Amino acid sequence: MGNARAVVATEGAPAAIGPYSQAIRAGELVFCSGQIALDPASGELVGGGDVAAEARQVLANLTAVLKAAGVGPDRVVKTTIFLVDMGDFAVVNRVYAETFGAEPPARSTVEVRRLPRDARVEIEAIAIS
Repeated sequence: MGNARAVVATEGAPAAIGPYSQAIRAGELVFCSGQIALDPASGELVGGGDVAAEARQVLANLTAVLKAAGVGPDRVVKTTIFLVDMGDFAVVNRVYAETFGAEPPARSTVEVRRLPRDARVEIEAIAIS
């Protein structure tokens, strides 16, 4: 693929709520934009304040974007988790482990003041094909 750059899009994840792509494939790398817990069909935030439910939806959305790029969670090399409350770390960590298992990617977790749609968690990822 060399220097090829391609937009990755899927209806299996929420449409972008701003001027960005769900993901960009650049050569062998896939850069996934941050996902929040939006239902892909309704566009509404799911979870009702339950951070575990939000994290599951976030990871489902991220997995759908990865699938559209032709890769799975096992090909993710780096994630960044954004939390509104670092007190949610342990809960999100347990849900995260359900997706990334025994050989998880490198990761950073950052507490932020606010996320789009007042979500409590957002996750972005970089994968290899």
